[in-house]
Amino acid sequence: MADITSHFHKLQEKLKGLEQDLANPVIIGNPQKYIKASKEYEEIKQQVDVFNKLNETSGALENAKKSAINEKDAEMKSLAKEEILRLEEEKNKLEKTIEITLLPKDPLDEKDVIVELRAGAGGDEAGLFATELFRMYTKYAEEKKWQLNMMSSSVTGVGGFKEAIFEIKGYHVFGLMKYESGVHRVQRVPETEKSGRVHTSTATVAVLPEAEDVDLDIKDSDLRIDVFRSGGHGGQSVNTTDSAVRIVHIPSGMIVTCQDEKSQHKNKAKALKVLKSRLLAHIREEEEKKLGAQRRSQIGTGDRSEKIRTYNYPQDRITDHRIKQSWHEIQKILNGNLDMIINTLKDEDYKLQLQKML
Repeated sequence: MADITSHFHKLQEKLKGLEQDLANPVIIGNPQKYIKASKEYEEIKQQVDVFNKLNETSGALENAKKSAINEKDAEMKSLAKEEILRLEEEKNKLEKTIEITLLPKDPLDEKDVIVELRAGAGGDEAGLFATELFRMYTKYAEEKKWQLNMMSSSVTGVGGFKEAIFEIKGYHVFGLMKYESGVHRVQRVPETEKSGRVHTSTATVAVLPEAEDVDLDIKDSDLRIDVFRSGGHGGQSVNTTDSAVRIVHIPSGMIVTCQDEKSQHKNKAKALKVLKSRLLAHIREEEEKKLGAQRRSQIGTGDRSEKIRTYNYPQDRITDHRIKQSWHEIQKILNGNLDMIINTLKDEDYKLQLQKML
């Protein structure tokens, strides 16, 4: 607790300095510096407010304990004991919040994301499952008041997704959606199956932090851009012009194709956005490999080959294999109620990081 107190005393001093900066005409006259200082001030103020609240709660708890010891009236003594329980619970929550603020922040958590969703093993059923996952993320984005935009897609003959690439914009998107990266498995009787046998199918989810120009420096000479005519189901022409775009990043060999838009310019812009995000994710993965044990001590690192979750329909159960925990009411979760899973994963991730730090 002494180390935490020392840490927050330093934050209080920093807060005073930022207050002076925000009153400085030089800072006020520079929009970029003012916005940066304002953001830092708000972040630090939230941490200091929690610490001050913890001190208040600890003081109130000590007073309640004294009252419980000294009080002669049975009814008042009982009320003091109830107050002790309430204050102890509040103190525990505040201490947990403070521990989390001590963790180093992932700078990518605030970023928007590009999600690449693909049908895996299981034929048509895998495509239908991928479609349900897309619907789940759409509903979750609506719940969070995020903006979801489709970037590229291809469908199977029965209407499921072979692939769906979409963008989600909003507050702290990667910080939550990163826990969805990996292989999702479904066990159920397919709509296409008449014998009533339970099948197992999979879909893969890759959540990429959306790259900005400042994150990467890609030279024009590193790119080969091809244009071609869009094609639809059965090979028929969707467009009579060469609007589809294929971009090859020569150094890495990464290839991105986009043909959903009728405009070549729009398809090129979308393909570049996906390519940059894949490259940023690749850089992140390489850095995590170097970190070794730290990579293994975190949940949200998003190994795409890892089986992370099973959706078992006959038993109405979803199991996340990373934390070995299950939830029921599959349909409720598929309707966008993902917070119960993601918040549990986030809490467990914080615990692992705290253990590593300590």
